[in-house]
Amino acid sequence: MKELQYLNKYFIKYKYRFLLGIIITIVAQFFTLYTPKLVGDSIKALENSKLDASVVRSLLLENIILILTTTLIAGFLTFLMRQTLIVMSRHVEFDLKNEVFQQYERLSQNFYKKNRTGDLMNRISEDVGKVRQYVGPAVMYSINTIIRFAVVTVQMYIISPKLTLYSLLPLPFLAYSIFKISSEINKRSTLYQQNLSRLSTFTQEMFSGIRVIKAYSIENEKQEDFIKLSQDSKNKNMQLAKVNALFGPLMILLIGASNLVVIYVGGMMYINGSIPDIGVIAQFILYINMLTWPVASLGWVSSMVQEAEASQKRINEFLKIEPEIQNTVPEKTEIEGEVAFEDVTFVYEDTNIKALNNVSFRIKKGETLAILGKTGSGKSTILSLISRLYDVNEGAVKIDHRNIDTLNLFDVRNNIGFVPQDAFLFSDSIKNNIKFGNEEATDEEVIEAAKKAVVHKNIVKFKNQYDTILGERGITLSGGQKQRVSIARALIKNAPILLLDDCLSAVDTETEEAILSNLMEFCKDKTTIIVSHRVSSAKNADQIIILDDGKIIQQGTHNQLVNQEGYYKDLYFKQLSEKELQ
Repeated sequence: MKELQYLNKYFIKYKYRFLLGIIITIVAQFFTLYTPKLVGDSIKALENSKLDASVVRSLLLENIILILTTTLIAGFLTFLMRQTLIVMSRHVEFDLKNEVFQQYERLSQNFYKKNRTGDLMNRISEDVGKVRQYVGPAVMYSINTIIRFAVVTVQMYIISPKLTLYSLLPLPFLAYSIFKISSEINKRSTLYQQNLSRLSTFTQEMFSGIRVIKAYSIENEKQEDFIKLSQDSKNKNMQLAKVNALFGPLMILLIGASNLVVIYVGGMMYINGSIPDIGVIAQFILYINMLTWPVASLGWVSSMVQEAEASQKRINEFLKIEPEIQNTVPEKTEIEGEVAFEDVTFVYEDTNIKALNNVSFRIKKGETLAILGKTGSGKSTILSLISRLYDVNEGAVKIDHRNIDTLNLFDVRNNIGFVPQDAFLFSDSIKNNIKFGNEEATDEEVIEAAKKAVVHKNIVKFKNQYDTILGERGITLSGGQKQRVSIARALIKNAPILLLDDCLSAVDTETEEAILSNLMEFCKDKTTIIVSHRVSSAKNADQIIILDDGKIIQQGTHNQLVNQEGYYKDLYFKQLSEKELQ
């Protein structure tokens, strides 16, 4: 139960609902006590030969009416109990899912490199669902069981202490059995949930990469892999189900044993005159059967608690993780746009690769910097550090002459328009994808941003134009169209810093020149950094740096670098000759 202690704050938050549910449960149990007593009185009346038949008939009719009334009241109170406690569990589920999602948003890039999407999805859905079962049904039936057991056993003890003791003899065996089976359920439930995460991860990856699977015609191989994972999941679920299945028969066996004890011992006591009438035996049998469901539910409740414990442990594993990148400055920060790197060295924690090595440069507000270099030279890492997706190992990244970690994190990111190398679009309309950069933007501003990104003409050709719903990850659009919609999304933000990470790689030369021409006009008062493999994207920049293996090997303007021997000059003439051949 140690892991489930994390949920105590929610019980405190909803304490009034929780206490009301307990009160209703107590009242309901007192009404259920009347039925056995009335049945016992009825049998006693039938046994009493001194009473007149009409008196007995009247008494039986009265008892039947009382039984129906108390049963209906107890049933209604039970309904209110469920409405109170189960609804509370839904509120807790809502809060916990939001807490998990907020933690997902807070966690840094390294976390997502180490964890798979399918596993994270499983924790926020399956695991939270298991926890809700504990907060709702498990807690409700536990309260119901404890109260009913206390009320019924006290009533039984008042009637006959000796018969009560005998009838409850099987319960210690029940408690021991529950303990042993529950520990086994905990282990098997953990294994099942872990396997379910692997299955979710595999399925998510297959759906995301379905085009590659079809292109390589490996559907049969992936089907076999899925069957193996599904079979493993089925086996672990069956192992869990087999243990869970022990509870029901075990409960019925022990309750049946209690009934036999009541009949035998009660019968002998009646013969010996220890109990006044046969109706007491009937009362005890009803009381024992009233304990049947609460006692039987112990197994089910124990199973739910153990599964919830395993699930909450998986949730707690990352809820307790402190994000590497944290906002330590609550005050609002004004951003002008000047960016500087001072002897920056950065090593990726997960791979131990040194992406940048002693890199220094400065861009004034309104200037444009172009970064070129081979794949893996550290170009995208520079943009990630400016957005503070990572923190540097050595040196300093500065914005407006201040270390980036002394600025409000959210103000820094809100003042950056970023177009990533992987043009990610959401399963929403084209308009909403563009407005993602500025949710308050008007339709006119959306269209203007699309025109600057040279994608407006493509959009209006769609049947629903800007209201066209995109498939997952923007699959409806071509690679070049996705890149241009991503550019429009960054432009509509109108931020003082604009970061473009090789975002023109999928467009033709003519479209690239049109976009760059629009960007030159748009970015006159903005600090712009363009990462590219093309000289055409870099030649108009105020500064150009060439990276190789995380180091700056060349730095200057287009005219300076094209007249120097080195990477830039070779790339320029190579791409110039390729263009002439086209």
